[in-house]
Parts: sequence; C-alpha cells; structure tokens
Amino acid sequence: MAFLIEFIQRHAERTEEAMLLDLESAQAENDPLLFEVLKYSLLKGGKRLRPVLAILSSRLCGRDDENLYLLAATFEYLHAGSLIHDDVIDHAENRRGKESVVKKYGTAAAILAGDWLHARCMHLVGTLAGQKGLDIVCHATQSMVDGEFLQLRYAADPAVSEEQYLSVVLRKTARLISATCEIGALYGNAEPTQQKALARYGEKIGIAFQIVDDLLDYLGDEQVTGKIVGNDFIEGKMTLPLIHALAHASGSEKAELIKAVESTVRDGAGCARARQLMHTADSFAFSRQRACQETEKGVAALSCFDNRQHRESLTVLEQLAGYILRRDR
Repeated sequence: MAFLIEFIQRHAERTEEAMLLDLESAQAENDPLLFEVLKYSLLKGGKRLRPVLAILSSRLCGRDDENLYLLAATFEYLHAGSLIHDDVIDHAENRRGKESVVKKYGTAAAILAGDWLHARCMHLVGTLAGQKGLDIVCHATQSMVDGEFLQLRYAADPAVSEEQYLSVVLRKTARLISATCEIGALYGNAEPTQQKALARYGEKIGIAFQIVDDLLDYLGDEQVTGKIVGNDFIEGKMTLPLIHALAHASGSEKAELIKAVESTVRDGAGCARARQLMHTADSFAFSRQRACQETEKGVAALSCFDNRQHRESLTVLEQLAGYILRRDR
C-alpha cells in the first residue's frame, strides 16, 4: 500500500503541475475570475484517480512523456467540470470538505467554469489522442448525461431493479473511467487487444468505485468523506444496498422500507431506520461482495499483458483495484 500511495502522489503532483501550466497558458485569453474559479475547483483536492489511470494505461503500453501528464489532466478537467455541474443541480454547499464552487462563486460562475473545463478537455484530447480519442471521450460524456437522466427517472422508485441500477452506474461513472484507460492505451500506441483489455479494466473498477461510493453514503464518516451520511437516501437515489434490501426484506420490513422510500419527507430518522433494515437484509455485505467481484473481473482483463515486462504498472493497477474496495472517502 505504501508503494501505491507514493506512486499516486508522485504522478498526481506531475499532473497538477501540467494542469497549472495549461491554465496559466490559457489565462491571458480569459477573465481573471474564471482562472480563480478553475484553480479553486482543480488544485489541491480530489483523488486524481482518473489521471493516474490514464498514465498507467499509457505506460503499460510503452509510452511515457511530458504530454502524457497533460492528457491525464484532461480527465481531471472533465471530472471536475461534471462535479461543479452536479453541485449546481443538487444545490450543494460543500464539496471535498470546503465550500462548493456554486456556494462560493454563484450559479452563473459555476456553470460557466464547468462548461470551460468540458470544452478544454475535448480540445486537449483531440489534440493529443486524435479523432479516435475524441470519439471515446465524447461517447463517455454523453453517457454521463444519460446516466443522470436515468437516475432522475428512477428516483424514489422502490421497483427499480439491480439491472437498472447498474445501467445508471455504467453510464454515470464506469464509462468515463473506462474511457480514461482506453485513451491512455490509445496514446501509448496499444494493440487492439490491449486497448480493449484496459477499457474493460476501467469499466469494472468504475462499477466497483460507484458501489463503494454508495456504501459510504450510508456507512461513511462525515468527517472523512466530507459528505452528509444518508444524503443519497434523502434525495431518493436508488442505490445497490437499498435495492437489495427491498428485494430481500421480510414482508412487514419491506413494507416499511417501501413507505420510507416513497415518503415525500425523507429525513435523517428515516435514513437511520432504512440503514437498520439494510443491515438486517445483509445488503451492505452483498454490495461489498459485488464490488469485489467487479474488481476481480477488471484485474483478470489485464492477463494479456506480460507480467515480467510490465510488472510495476500491473502491480499498481492491481493495488488500485484493492484500494477502491478499501477506501473511506
């Protein structure tokens, strides 16, 4: 684990340096307030999971140069822009333990900064990874939007199935992480089988990442996660632990859970009771096991790579899969 943390920190720092240089190069053409908002949303925060995955994927396929870190930064741009827009939609006041962009700078500035980040991402991916890379990232971005619409459609619906939940997760989270790995492989001049393998790895750990995120919403420490425990339940989001409990709870407990989900006033007390019912139905254990299964499938997809030739990158990718399961924020 120490090796993984050191690797992430080292490459996250290089990615942040590339981001800062890129932002400074664009500063002359943009309003100073935009530059301030961008630095506030991007620097010294976040896990940098997506940039590290792009770097690892390219290195695994044989390419590591300075432009790789700028390419990696584009995925942080896209992710950060999406989070800013999410906070506008959700009227969120906090993000990563500090004021959200929309709270600090207002709705207009938040929307515009998110738009700029999305546009900058597309420009840089097209420049560095060509039309194929642009096609991949555009497809992933369209899927993110579609996933948000699906999530709205399924909100507070106790009839939502595990399959429908996974269709949201695939679009909302997994395809962007998959695209990150696939574009990194493309930049690294990967063979088609290698590119496909890394795309599958990214998809599977992306699914696991979202499942763990959904678990942390019920089981996490607010001081660590920076998020209100039970917020998904209060907003009516149908995530895997809740869906599993609805399918496996006993008659009276299922009725109670359905009533809590369908209530127009979902509060902390209702969430606490729902959490008890999920514990009783072993829904948290089931969800964690499902996340484990997804990471195992992702790691298995990397079997086409030579372990002797690519030992460091493969080791980090395997450890990253484990980290996703153990993370607490």
